[in-house]
Amino acid sequence: MQEINEMNKNEFTACIGGVFEHSSAIAEAAWQHRPFQSLHELDNRLITAMYQSEPSTKLALLRAHPDLGTRMEISTASMQEQKNAGLTNLTEEEYHRFSLLNKSYTEKFGFPFIMAVKGQDKITILKKIESRLSNSSDVEMATGLKEVSKIVRFRLEALIDSSQRNGHRMHVERNN
Repeated sequence: MQEINEMNKNEFTACIGGVFEHSSAIAEAAWQHRPFQSLHELDNRLITAMYQSEPSTKLALLRAHPDLGTRMEISTASMQEQKNAGLTNLTEEEYHRFSLLNKSYTEKFGFPFIMAVKGQDKITILKKIESRLSNSSDVEMATGLKEVSKIVRFRLEALIDSSQRNGHRMHVERNN
């Protein structure tokens, strides 16, 4: 945590901002609460900043997430998460099913289906998309933000773990 606490605002935003899919403004808002005593506190500050952000910022955050099972270019973190869930080697039939469900979901709610896929498989994810399509917009906005919270935690843990395991300075990933 010392290294994170010593970062200036730009370094912090560049390094930590990547845990939010192309939405580093939330990390920028959390920076002012340094020093962080633990990963848990950092995570809480980031999530609090997310929930306290303007509705337009929250919507932009949700819209920044890629479709699950997409074949488009996505962030390194999303690619790894989707790969681990089996979403990068879909059959043509599975890809078509994901595409249709993603399209239906986005048309209904105005943002892509978001789910923390760590520890999940493609069948579970498909069933979850199908079941969540019957939710209201308010429920899905809340669910999407809750899933983003999970994703942020997983990404923070991976970022800190990688830095500690490799014994080097934290990698500063520039958001596109």
